[in-house]
Amino acid sequence: MSVVTVQLGQCGNQVGQELFDIICSDAQEGQRKTYSAASCERFFHQTAQGDLVARALLVDMEPKVINRSMSMAAKSGRWSYGASSHFSQKQGSGNNWANGDAVEELVRREVERCDRLAGLIAMMSVAGGTGSGVGTYVTQCLRDIYPSSFILNHLTWPYGTGEVIVQNYNSVLTLAHLYQLSDAILVHENDTVHRICSRLLNIKHISFSDVNRVIAHQLGSILQPTLTADSHGAYSRNPLGELVSALACHPEYKLLSLCTIPQMASSSIAYSTFSWPGLLKHLRQMLISNTKMEEGIDWQVRPPADSGRSRSLTGGSFNTSLANLLILRGKDVYSAETGGIDDPALYTSWLSSKEAFSLWKSPVPFNKYEKSATLVSNSQALLRPLDDMVGKAWNMFASRAYIHQYIKFGISEEDFLDSFTSLEQVISSYSQLC
Repeated sequence: MSVVTVQLGQCGNQVGQELFDIICSDAQEGQRKTYSAASCERFFHQTAQGDLVARALLVDMEPKVINRSMSMAAKSGRWSYGASSHFSQKQGSGNNWANGDAVEELVRREVERCDRLAGLIAMMSVAGGTGSGVGTYVTQCLRDIYPSSFILNHLTWPYGTGEVIVQNYNSVLTLAHLYQLSDAILVHENDTVHRICSRLLNIKHISFSDVNRVIAHQLGSILQPTLTADSHGAYSRNPLGELVSALACHPEYKLLSLCTIPQMASSSIAYSTFSWPGLLKHLRQMLISNTKMEEGIDWQVRPPADSGRSRSLTGGSFNTSLANLLILRGKDVYSAETGGIDDPALYTSWLSSKEAFSLWKSPVPFNKYEKSATLVSNSQALLRPLDDMVGKAWNMFASRAYIHQYIKFGISEEDFLDSFTSLEQVISSYSQLC
């Protein structure tokens, strides 16, 4: 089954281009033909000449980013974007959340190239511009056209110090609407990825390309073919369906975070060795202490006793999970245990750990790491950044700052209030996980 990716705005297009580059490189380096074939079928279609063309649509209000992404893909010599698989306008969309244009026909064209559609991934930022505004509009169109298909929104969360003056407004409006449209919402925080680039990859002058490459690596570690408990030795056929069913089991809980281990500069990989027990011990502690990278893990955090399982925004540092998906790739993967990530103490009391925990494996190493582990988590990990964002937006709204910029495009104060109410309910739900 195939996945169609819709790349929206500068961030979505740059992350998408990096993702396809990593996927194509990984598939061609794969040790088994079945793995490579499954990967290519999932993300590319082939021309009559055998060239790989990404199953993707590029959308931006300005052509510059799209042209660059298409050029970078062509230069790789391994794959390319379709010559007509893009949509842009001469004028930009600015910071206006409400602007958007229909791209249904282009998406339909990509979908019709698939023998079977597994679902759609909409990649976008939430800070403003094409990503948040047009991205939400396009997601609405996708939901209308494909009501029974899986839709995963991948969101890049803005830096806390701010990229756009109204980024918190844009984020509130975008996330509140996507929560009604998407099956699951996978979030990358720019601040976290920036720290990974600095502390783990030792990059001195961090660029957007560096940040996007880390995001793409983590996404690829999820989306590349794996073996599941029910696959009977064949690589999974429906990655989005299996991801959503494993993690987003309740419509009130759709926020997914992820962490990957190890992550290091490419020059250090050849001199490093890893064991599955060591990797999984670190990954488990990263989960329960809500640490996004292996540096600076708080080893003092422990699962609380049943009598003290109070889960609030301000209480305790233990990160309660609703569901987790563990993905292991590489050498001796079949001998690897779960590392205690299936421990019932890590999960909410109203869902058994057998239902809440899923394990996928592949013996093929990913992106030059001999062994690697990725954890996708539906937990309280995003509770604090979400609460901070809503709080900042509410403070601005209380003084009616910049509201006129939205009203002139048809967004009323009631629309803001509805969005605040929606996200405050999400915050309350995650706060009360126990």
